[in-house]
Order: sequence, then C-alpha cells, then structure tokens
Amino acid sequence: MNPRAVVPSRDPIWLSRFIRRSAVARCRMLLIASLTLGGCNLATLRGADQTTVGQTELFRSEAESTPIRQDAPSDLKLDDDPVYKLLVAEFAGKRDQLPLAVKQYVDLAHSTRDPDIAERATRIALFAEDNTAALACAKLWVSLAPTSLDARQLLAASLIRHGEADAAFEHLKYVLDKDRSSDSNRFHAIASLLGHEEDARTALSVMESLAATRPKDTDAQIAFALLAMRADDVPRAEKAMNKLVGAVEIKANLALAYVAMLQKAGKSPEALGFLERALDRSPDDFGLRLLYARLLADGRRYEDARVQFTRLDKLSPANGDVLYALGLLNLQAGKVDLAERNFLSLVKTEDRRSDASFYLGQIEESRGKTEAALAYYKAVSNSPSAFPAKLRMAALLANNNRLDDARALLAASKPADAGERTQLSLTEAEILTQHERFEEAMAVYDRALNGIYDMPLLYNRAMLAERMGKLELLEQDLKTIIEREPDNQQALNALGFTLADRTTRYEEARGYIERALKVGPRDFYVLDSMGWVLFKLGKVSESLTWFEQAQRLRDDPEVAAHLGEALWTLGRQREARAVWDAALRKHPKEPKLMATVKRLAP
Repeated sequence: MNPRAVVPSRDPIWLSRFIRRSAVARCRMLLIASLTLGGCNLATLRGADQTTVGQTELFRSEAESTPIRQDAPSDLKLDDDPVYKLLVAEFAGKRDQLPLAVKQYVDLAHSTRDPDIAERATRIALFAEDNTAALACAKLWVSLAPTSLDARQLLAASLIRHGEADAAFEHLKYVLDKDRSSDSNRFHAIASLLGHEEDARTALSVMESLAATRPKDTDAQIAFALLAMRADDVPRAEKAMNKLVGAVEIKANLALAYVAMLQKAGKSPEALGFLERALDRSPDDFGLRLLYARLLADGRRYEDARVQFTRLDKLSPANGDVLYALGLLNLQAGKVDLAERNFLSLVKTEDRRSDASFYLGQIEESRGKTEAALAYYKAVSNSPSAFPAKLRMAALLANNNRLDDARALLAASKPADAGERTQLSLTEAEILTQHERFEEAMAVYDRALNGIYDMPLLYNRAMLAERMGKLELLEQDLKTIIEREPDNQQALNALGFTLADRTTRYEEARGYIERALKVGPRDFYVLDSMGWVLFKLGKVSESLTWFEQAQRLRDDPEVAAHLGEALWTLGRQREARAVWDAALRKHPKEPKLMATVKRLAP
C-alpha cells in the first residue's frame, strides 16, 4: 500500500517533507491528510463546546460498504507499520466498521504514544460507544498531554460512565482551575458535558462537588441547578434555585426550565411562589412576568392573570402576544369593551389579524350585529380560526333565515381532519334541527357516523332521536357511548333522565344517574336528574333536596320547573308559584317551564 495515494497531490513541497519524516511523524501527518480527505478535522471533532463526540460525523460513509481486508501478503510485513494501521482505521470508519477502527486506533495510540492519535482514538471510541476503550485512550491522552483541558473533560466523561465520580471530579476541578475563559462559560461547558451522560446521578454528584468548591459562585450554583433539572431531581433543584432567587436576578430562561420541572412534578403552586419571589427582586423583568401570567392562566386564575397581562401591556405596549392574551382574558371576564379595544389594535397587525377578526366577530355577534359579525368572520384566513369562523358564519346565516346560503357555505368548507369533519356535521345538523327539519338533520348524523365511533355525533344524534320520539335509537346510541366510555357522565345522565322522564323504568334510570353522580357529584344537571327520578318514584320530599341543590348551583328554567312541581305536589302551591314566576321573568318562552305551569296552574 502506497502512503502517497492519500496525500493531496496539489502540495508537492508538503509531500517531499512527508517522505523524509520518521514513522511516527509520518503517521501524524498522514492522520491530518486522511482527516481532510474524510471531510473532518480535529477542530470539527471537538464540536462547539469542545466536549461532544456522539453528534459529530467522525467518518464520511462511502456509497458502498466493502469489508476491510487485513490479510496482506506476508512478505510486505505491514501489520506493524503505523501508516498501514492508520489507513486501515480510517477506511474502516468510512465503511461503518467501527470496532475495527477503534482497535486500530487504540493500537496506534499505545504504540506511537502520540497525543494527537490518542485524542483521535478517544473520540472514535466514544463515538463507537466503546466505553472501555474510550477510558483507556483518554487516560493515555491525559498522560501524554496533561495540560489539555479537552483531554481531561473527555476523561471525566468516561470516568462518569464507569461510575468513578471522585476521579472525574479531580479532572474537572483541574479544568475549572486552569481554564482562562469566564466562570459562566466554564460551568456551562461542564454542565453541558455532564448533562449528556446517561448516569445522571453520578454526573449530578460530580457537579455538586464542583459547586461546593465555589459556594459563593452563582455561576456554579446555576450550573448545578440546571443539571439537577435535567436529572429530574426536584429536591436538589429546588434547594439550589431557592438559594439563587435570594442572591441573584433570575433570568426568564432559567426560570422557565425550573417552572417546567416543577409542573412536571405536580408542584405548580411552588412554581408560582418561586416566580413571585423572583419578581419581587426583578419587578420589571418582562420574561419573568410573562411566565408568571401564563402560569396563572394555566391554573384558571383568570382575573389574576388579567392583572398581570395588563402590567405586561404597559411594559411592552406593542407586544402582539400580550394584547391577544389580554383580549381573551377581558372577554372571559365579561369586559367586552376592553377586549374589543385589544383586538382592534391587533387587527392592524399582520401576525394576529385573523385571530383578532374572529374574536371581533364574536363580539359583534353577541351584540346582535349580524352584518358586522359576518364581515369580521369573512376576514379570517390562513389561521386556526378560519374554520371556526366559517361555522359561525353558517350559524348566523341560518339564524337570519338564509338556510340555503348557510348550507352552501358548509358544503364548500374543507375540513382538515376528523375533528373538523365532526364539527362540520354537528353544525349542519344543529342548523337543520333549529329549523325543525329533523329528518334531514338525522340524515346528516347517519352519513357522518357511517361505520365509525364518534362520541359527540352519537350523543347529538341521541338528543335528536329524543325530540323525534325515537327512544330506541336514543338508548342504542347512549349505550354505545357508555360501553366505550363507562364513566361518560353526559351519556349516563342523559340515558338515566330520559328513562325516568319518558318511560316507567325508574329503577334502571336511577342506576345510570347514580353512576353519573359518582363522576360528577357537583353537576347541577345530574343533581336535577336525581331529583326527577326520585320524584317519579314517589319520593317527593327526598327529591326536593336534590332540586334545591341544583338550583343553588345554577338558576336554570328546567330545574325551576321541577322544583316548582315538587313543591306543588307537597301542597306548597304558594312557594311553587313564586319559583315559577321568578323563572318566567328571566325565561318567558322556555317550553318545559311554560308547559309545567300550564299543566299544574293554568
């Protein structure tokens, strides 16, 4: 094998020097040449933080993988030639024969005792996940280049993989003592190195020991806290972060990592407390306050979140994300005029125009301004709000006696997935139901449910079946849901109430309602259903308690109808009339309420 074959022919001066070198020197220079040919150099191998190996392409694979032959003619005696071993190693690597590449480089490193080759051997062994060879080569590399910080860092990584925390600590301490970069860079690099190790416990133990050597160094404590978070060690991360929050200004990215860890551990209240303490120290930190506001919203503390987003709006008046969140929270709080102001500001921007238009459409719809609402909905495009906007447009058109236009709009809509297909069918069927075109609505449900299970479609078809007097279909659909979802409170309650209201199967009805009650003990619908089945069973006094509980939770006209009927049956007509009169003032056209009053007190 001719070593000249791998030397760049464009460099005759370099080539002439190469030919005159000794075997070890030749090996080192050939190493450089082969790395260049392989599309890789030592600087590339070190990576951005000079510590990683696994993510670096050590060899460039060739199109065809041909096994390397080592059985050269005996008279050439190349087995002990370092240049030959190096070529075998490099081409083995290119052909993804990593064990052979590792073996050749390990032999070369020990025979030549060249630090560059020892480095190459270490990195290739780590890349090949041969931890035993990597440890041996890293030790050799450090012995040959004791001041190399890269060598000591990779030796520390290998030691951690073998559970040797104390030895790893000594080498990383050396790196910290000798590295001339800033403390934050040093600790960040070491935290990154340790964070990639599978043995998270040993890695964290090493970092804890390193941080202990610098108890007043906040960079050390931050690095330890980050590593504890990566290791999902909540107690030690909490301890480190609580110490930090009283000493330094916590930046948003660090706080975000810590909060995410606490949420993962089910400790959202602790996360809120941590952010409150951090904000006491840095009240104008936009990132921290944004994180705090979002966490409040996630916890459904909407009014508190609204207050925080209002402060954020003052800190950054042109921030679209803040305006959008504030608009939603103002809507949720019933502050429609403030929400409108937020969305009118957003509708002038490119990024949030469609979303803002959708909510402005909802605001105008709530005010009964159909044409203005339609105009806003029509302006929604290229946004997740585009499809819901079309559904709202169809509903508005149908409510304004433009049923054909509404159906044409729905027919032209193109749902992106199964969820949108369901929403499209539900909207069309509901529009037809409202116009008492029951058979057409039923046909929509039948087409949509052709051979598939879809809970919302089944449930709504069951409700339509009840209106059409098709109780067998109602029972079939609700039982299908219950078989698939035994704790589906909505289906259990609907089946139980219908059986109590439309049949004499009262005990069976009570069983379904009791199951629903276990799932939702504070649901006013279920409480009302329990009262109704007890009333049907002749337990009128007992039913009264359930109706009163339901009414306290929500002032609903159907509950008022049932409560009044129970009072009337018990001879408490004056109280019954008072309940009905109060309900009729708020809901003068509610059919079930009106029917009950007409039947009992015409």
